[in-house]
Amino acid sequence: MDALQAALRVAGSGLSAQSARLRVVSENLANAQSTGATPGADPYRRKTITFENTFDRIAGQDVVAVKDIGEDPSAFQVQQDPGNPAADEKGAVKMPNVNMISEMGDMREANRSYEADLQVIKQSRDLISMTIDLLKGNS
Repeated sequence: MDALQAALRVAGSGLSAQSARLRVVSENLANAQSTGATPGADPYRRKTITFENTFDRIAGQDVVAVKDIGEDPSAFQVQQDPGNPAADEKGAVKMPNVNMISEMGDMREANRSYEADLQVIKQSRDLISMTIDLLKGNS
């Protein structure tokens, strides 16, 4: 495979991985206040995503792929809210282990990685177009 086409394929795998990461972050943000359905029940548990290098035989290059979407094992926060339907007999409510600041930082990092992959695709596409124009004698 041509080096520029391989670059397109590698950047495309990055776009796919970062969009999956953004989906996980959005799930965490959307459920940051989701308590359990019954008194004392566990609330939403923060999701995590990990990536891995895989060898793409067509591109002949390492690409990135989602390895796993797991759950963060950290402890839940407990708040006193006796009126909440998820409160136990002492009025304590388990809250999700989602840290909004951490999620926003993760979202920003995923956004920048996604933009970088887009720039690689745009640059590779422009170079391929310039090469085709040169070969046609239209430059």
